Amino acid sequence: MAVVVERLRAEATVRGPGGRLPASRQLVKRWGISPVTLSRAVTVLTAEGLVVSRPGSGVFVSERGPGPSQVAADLSWQEQALAGERPDTTAMMRMLAAPVDEVVDLSTGYLHESLQPSKALAEAMGRAGRRPGTWTRPPAEGIPELRAWFAADIGGREGPLGASDVLITAGGQTALVTTLRALTDPGDAVLVESPTYPGTLAAAGAAALRCVPVPVDANGVRVEVLDETFATSGARVLVCQPLFQNPTGAVLAPDRRARLMAAARAAGAFVIEDDCTRRLVHDDAPDLPRPLAADDPDGQVVHIRSVTKPTSPSLRIAALTARGTAFTRLRDTHVVNSFFVPRPMQEAALELMTAPSYATHLRRLATALRERRETTTRSLAERCPHLTVHTAAPGGYHVWTTLPEGVRDDEVAAEALREAVSISPGSAFYLPGGPSRHLRLSYVAAASPDEIVRGAERLDAALRRLR
Repeated sequence: MAVVVERLRAEATVRGPGGRLPASRQLVKRWGISPVTLSRAVTVLTAEGLVVSRPGSGVFVSERGPGPSQVAADLSWQEQALAGERPDTTAMMRMLAAPVDEVVDLSTGYLHESLQPSKALAEAMGRAGRRPGTWTRPPAEGIPELRAWFAADIGGREGPLGASDVLITAGGQTALVTTLRALTDPGDAVLVESPTYPGTLAAAGAAALRCVPVPVDANGVRVEVLDETFATSGARVLVCQPLFQNPTGAVLAPDRRARLMAAARAAGAFVIEDDCTRRLVHDDAPDLPRPLAADDPDGQVVHIRSVTKPTSPSLRIAALTARGTAFTRLRDTHVVNSFFVPRPMQEAALELMTAPSYATHLRRLATALRERRETTTRSLAERCPHLTVHTAAPGGYHVWTTLPEGVRDDEVAAEALREAVSISPGSAFYLPGGPSRHLRLSYVAAASPDEIVRGAERLDAALRRLR
């Protein structure tokens, strides 16, 4: 949409104050865009005060010029006032950037609209809106029914978790930030997988923590180094993704689970289990291992489970599970940050996940994800021979690849964007100074499997130009 905004801005400049922009139908045909995209672009320029929409007459360039926000001002004083280190959100902003027209999205980790349960979501929102009490203030910890649903979903019906051990938050990233701030003090060390999800690094940076990397291989985090790393760093928190790890797709091997928990127990440390991809399992996957939290009698594991990934990026609902003093700390930090999660959103999530249509959606999604994974690996093998594709997991939403010697991932990402395909450079998943020969390619944000194939062709063109 950014391209359309700039085109409209140019049209307004040519016509001058009071001038009428071309008719919407004409611009849609000329630029090959949808009416919705054009309407949103006009909304942006209207908010800036550059244009005025007159129903029945058209869109005109404003006589008064842009609003006050567009007037040049000297804001340089803020650089000194806000001097100091800040978390690096470059990778996160890249993943959150709105898709540009005609660019194949192999970067974003959210489901394309065609994969979302749109009808079920709309029906759930409608039912939730009619429920008595939906618009009243919810408990700070979350509504009891939703907490109970998550407790059973994470720990099992006979597991160690109850509704009172669950805290509802506004999405997985909020849960991660809340947990790190609640369980650490500024300056503390925190162990993170290497490579890891960029949001983990940003959340640690926002809490002024020192990240200590622990290597990941095909079987998950390297548990044999945990005892020494805990001891030398003094860390009391480990953040990990035991299932379909982002970005490698690794699943923590069965023989490593007990060793991981033993190392954390010996260090008196918490394990933050980020379980965001559990409901992105593919239909050819074997039985999944239980969450670490389901086999945790002593409250070492703080579990994060989000419903955003398998539904919609706008259904920002997640659960944190913890017991004892840890739960109290999490709740208090959550209340300071946001008071509570809006009740209508909680009620809608509960309506969605307890409806028969949700199970149907997950089954269909499991099939679609497997098909997209196979399309991605096959297309890369056929069209990108210079790219090494590592084992693609039967779960999650991405593949992890290695570039040829002498080719940097940031250069490939920039060249790929010029070829109209967006990808994630692997260096974004490491601490500064880490490897720069990897790419993470997502297959859930593209409009279709055919678009994934086109994306692979465009990526190969970018690689060939760089080589």
